Amino acid sequence: MPTQSPPGSELRELYDTESSRLQQQFSVTKDGLSFLLQRSALVESIASRLWEQFVSSEKAGPSGLVLVALGDLGSRSPFPYSEVDLLFLHAAADTVEKFKDSTNRFSQGLRDLRLKLNTTMRTFSEFNPFDPDNPEPVLSLLDSRYLAGDPKLFANLRNQLIPEIVARESQVLVGRLAEITRARHRKFGNTVLHQEPNVKDGPGGYRDYTLACWLALISAMEKRHGWPEPDTIVSPPVRKALDSALQFFASVRCFLHFRHRGDDNILTWDAQDDAASQRVGAGSADRTSSAEWMRIYFAHARAVHRISGHLLEEMPAAQSLFYRQLETWRTGFSDADFSVVDGLIFLQRPEDLADPGLFFRTFRLIAQRGFKLSPAAEHQLEQALPPLADHPPKGSDFWRFLQEILGDLHAGDALRAMHSLHLLAMFLPELQGIDALAVRDFSHRFTVDEHTLQAVENVQALRQSKSKWDERYAEILDELEQPELLYLAILLHDTGKAVTLEDHVQASLVIAKGCLERLELPAPDRETVLFLIEHHLDMGANLRRDIFDPRTVAQFADTVGAPDRLKMLCLFTYADIKAVSPEALTSWKAEDLWQLYIGTANYLDRSVDERVHADAHDEVLNHLRSLAPAAGKKLQTFLEGLPRRYLRTHPVDEILRHLEMANRLGQDPVQLALKRSRHWYELTLVTPDRPFLFVTVAGVLAACGMNIVKAGAFSNQGGTVVDTFCFTDRFRTLEMNLPEWERFKGTVHAVLSGKQDLDRMVRERLRSEKDRFTKGVVATQIQFDDGCSAHSTLVEVITQDQPGLLYRISSVLSHQNCNIDIALIDTEGQTAIDVFYLTSSGGKLTPEHQERLRQSLLKELSGK
Repeated sequence: MPTQSPPGSELRELYDTESSRLQQQFSVTKDGLSFLLQRSALVESIASRLWEQFVSSEKAGPSGLVLVALGDLGSRSPFPYSEVDLLFLHAAADTVEKFKDSTNRFSQGLRDLRLKLNTTMRTFSEFNPFDPDNPEPVLSLLDSRYLAGDPKLFANLRNQLIPEIVARESQVLVGRLAEITRARHRKFGNTVLHQEPNVKDGPGGYRDYTLACWLALISAMEKRHGWPEPDTIVSPPVRKALDSALQFFASVRCFLHFRHRGDDNILTWDAQDDAASQRVGAGSADRTSSAEWMRIYFAHARAVHRISGHLLEEMPAAQSLFYRQLETWRTGFSDADFSVVDGLIFLQRPEDLADPGLFFRTFRLIAQRGFKLSPAAEHQLEQALPPLADHPPKGSDFWRFLQEILGDLHAGDALRAMHSLHLLAMFLPELQGIDALAVRDFSHRFTVDEHTLQAVENVQALRQSKSKWDERYAEILDELEQPELLYLAILLHDTGKAVTLEDHVQASLVIAKGCLERLELPAPDRETVLFLIEHHLDMGANLRRDIFDPRTVAQFADTVGAPDRLKMLCLFTYADIKAVSPEALTSWKAEDLWQLYIGTANYLDRSVDERVHADAHDEVLNHLRSLAPAAGKKLQTFLEGLPRRYLRTHPVDEILRHLEMANRLGQDPVQLALKRSRHWYELTLVTPDRPFLFVTVAGVLAACGMNIVKAGAFSNQGGTVVDTFCFTDRFRTLEMNLPEWERFKGTVHAVLSGKQDLDRMVRERLRSEKDRFTKGVVATQIQFDDGCSAHSTLVEVITQDQPGLLYRISSVLSHQNCNIDIALIDTEGQTAIDVFYLTSSGGKLTPEHQERLRQSLLKELSGK
């Protein structure tokens, strides 16, 4: 019988000493695979000793119970802070209760070592019959490995049950793997190319490596009805690519675990710098830059993503010839060059790939029909690339081909397929510099090439979108005479980032000029493409101005010059912002972009009286008067002196609610309204104007833990203020408890009424979150503009976003005797871009006043 005494300090000391030794060894060698194998052996040896102490004095005992390693431990790859997965497999139900106490003590012994333990207890019969609604237990057995206990029971599991179920239920297992993978990939935008990728869960990461191994194993077991020899599961080239990726991923994940002291697998900017400087996974290569090191990561991730994707596509294709012929008929496409089976393109005559025309027709078919290349076709195209690279087509010939596919419905799919095979950069060498290029642009989520392809796809997707916002943009896309020029400009617009980030637009222009000459575009077309590249940031920058101010519209219209260029620039801006990250193009930003387009189009057409571009003022005012005929003079008084932007940014029903709130000011001088929209909460304040009003509201919201994402400040001629603050509830206080709404409004009211100490509230909040502030990575920039408004001075503050930022900025503005006429708050990733229209003593700020304000803001935001 095993002893029942608890594990002493000996095992803890052994585990801690050996773990420390392995970590130190890794810090020198950076060999992740060696670390994993040694850690696996360490955990196994301790598990064996605990098994003998608590369960059975013999490793091969007791009869009817076996300890099985699963997951990372099963594959001998237990990362420093990942879970250790164990299965207690019982021959029958009677042994479950018999060994319950001993297996619990065994598990506690491992937990006492501070291992993250995940144990499962099952009987043999629970695996068969197979449950198609819950295939995960069977999938987990693919990495199963014997540790201790009844060897005969494990042999039955491995040699009989697993092969039998996998061979019989392979389609269900593969279907579930495909479902899980699609859901996981969607969380990452279905792309490998993230600026700060997740090495474990992201597309092409370690989980996709595991997926590829499982799919190949299932396929082999389905054919052999048993465990295959390891070297026969995949072809030698695939095995070489997977082994190389595993070596790299193992080193990188170990590095990240030790760096973060936890199961954190995200390659942040700082982690990339450290990994590159230490040459993690790069072997004996010379010191590499962060960008070069990330290209090594992306090369492995792309290979794994592609292999796992091919295996997923091939698995259902293990079908009869009849089924494949049926699929060809169902797809409805086959000709002398291609056959399409289940949406995958197969080449009928791959020997003809020496003809560049067949290359082009292949990708034209993708652009027209949305088909995908089969793994076989991809391989055949890759084999034919070297001769094509030696004798590439003329630039003008490639431009004619590119014009054709850019006009097709699935052009984005064709460009992605060409990019995946490095064919796009072969024909457009200007794109080589941005291939898998991760740059330190903190607002962008993806690499430069991925951002570029997504921008093209965003324009293409407009024609198929059912969104109300997208339909309007789709209409102007259909009005373009040469949409291919827009797509070409998008492809080239960020090429300069391979040269410099300081002024990448000018660098992109230089690169684009050479490209356009080589492609032999006509001079007017070159001018259009270069114009779009040069000004592709202008429309987005104008969104941080008062887009309802005639001066803003006039200045932008003078830059654009022509309606067709305006349409292309609008679509370019829409697609470019949307490609920054999934959250970048909010509904209100899309609406502002459209309003700027309409206002500029009206200005250019000089047709503001036409119904399609009618000035909204008369229409809105007439609508207001019809809905509230009794309001009469009160309505006129309320609206008198409010800026045009107020009427354009608030629906009629909101304006009438604001009027009602203004009419109740005699009863309570602080009128508040709180509502929840899809993306945030919106607090509206109607009150008489007073010093420090805006900063007080910003302060109380910060003190309550709210994150302000958008704000508007308006005042009429009579001194009534209408301020709107859109914010997210960082701690979900309002979401979790509806009575908190009234308490929150009561707090805001008390502060505005002088009944509650705001300074104390803010100090307590900032003190409690001091350690949570994001490390500053965005340099503060402050710019003034006196020419964009007839009445106000504009100040734009670009800085690191963090809780309480708007409160700090508006506090400085108030203490510098600045009145906020309009506030435009925006956030892009970690970057806050806040714009304020300011007056002082009824006029613009003097140059001396601007400089004092600049210095005060810099001092406040630097924390000095």
